[in-house]
Amino acid sequence: MANQKINVGILFGGKSAEHEISLRSAKNVIEALDQQLYHPVLIGIGKDGKWLYNDTAQLIVGTGEDLTLNADSHEVALVPHSAGQLRFVETGKLAEKVDAVFPILHGPLGEDGAMQGLLKLADVPFVGCDVLGSAVGMDKDVMKRILRDAGLPIGKYIALKSHETRPTFEEITEQLGLPCFVKPANMGSSVGINRADTKEQYHQALDEAFAYDRKIVIEEFIEGREIECAILGNEEPKASIPGEISFSANFYSYEAKYLDDQGYRIDIPAKITDVQIAQIQQISIDTFKVLECEGFSRVDVFLTKDNRILVNEINTIPGFTKISMYPKLWEATGLTYTNLISKLIDLSIDRHQKVAGLRTSI
Repeated sequence: MANQKINVGILFGGKSAEHEISLRSAKNVIEALDQQLYHPVLIGIGKDGKWLYNDTAQLIVGTGEDLTLNADSHEVALVPHSAGQLRFVETGKLAEKVDAVFPILHGPLGEDGAMQGLLKLADVPFVGCDVLGSAVGMDKDVMKRILRDAGLPIGKYIALKSHETRPTFEEITEQLGLPCFVKPANMGSSVGINRADTKEQYHQALDEAFAYDRKIVIEEFIEGREIECAILGNEEPKASIPGEISFSANFYSYEAKYLDDQGYRIDIPAKITDVQIAQIQQISIDTFKVLECEGFSRVDVFLTKDNRILVNEINTIPGFTKISMYPKLWEATGLTYTNLISKLIDLSIDRHQKVAGLRTSI
């Protein structure tokens, strides 16, 4: 690719409930991309699942956060085993060839391994975790099982599928205590999450969580500070300076994150001791490795009053706006937003080349 810009496919939108968040992240990435090194190829995925492309496309995020590509957009498809060919659906003609893909997609069908499998079939490098790391990182139940078996500290929880008998409020109170938190197993950005202090709230929370997923998790309340740490790398991942989220609501809800500018406060670096920083960084790296992650992720932990560190979850495609925690943590650690994007693209290409080398040697 010497003396030639790398075509980077920016995948955004998607069918999940986190569609609008993806648009915000994509807009910021496109604006910050190093235009001397990379040429952005915008591929917008509508809520209907169609892939839209235009060679002069510009992402416009306006009222209602609708996915908009300027001029006339055309439906395209990514061709398997083509090294990144995008072809027009109507004519089959080549629309564009991408050298790498940055999937800025949150939630199911974007972050859960499905998109990563498609990109692998297309034989194109892509930013972020591979299929396995994406899948286990997305499923809060499977993620917690793997962390628990690896000896990493987590809180108590119960997993429940939609066809199974729902535990009574009294059973949950006995096993997990009150309050408890009810979450879809495969969703992010606090979508579908509710805190339950009463029987009525508990049953309402179950109904809402099952509206988003066929499996949910019910977690104990952990009284502690919410600390987040950004991880970057492939075989030898590095941890950022940790940051802390504090909020005025009774938990860090979707509304507090995205709709209420006064709903939370971010402290970077987190106001914790050097020993606690080192411990959180190591637990975050261990979590990243145990879950077979690559590229980047954000690990969220609780720091309790008695100085225990409990892993809450991992986000394999965390929010990526300029004000999102992941890029802000790396900026505080010494890596600018633009350089962070370039590093992620480089990591994706490096991994792809190593895998290709393994195939050649067989």
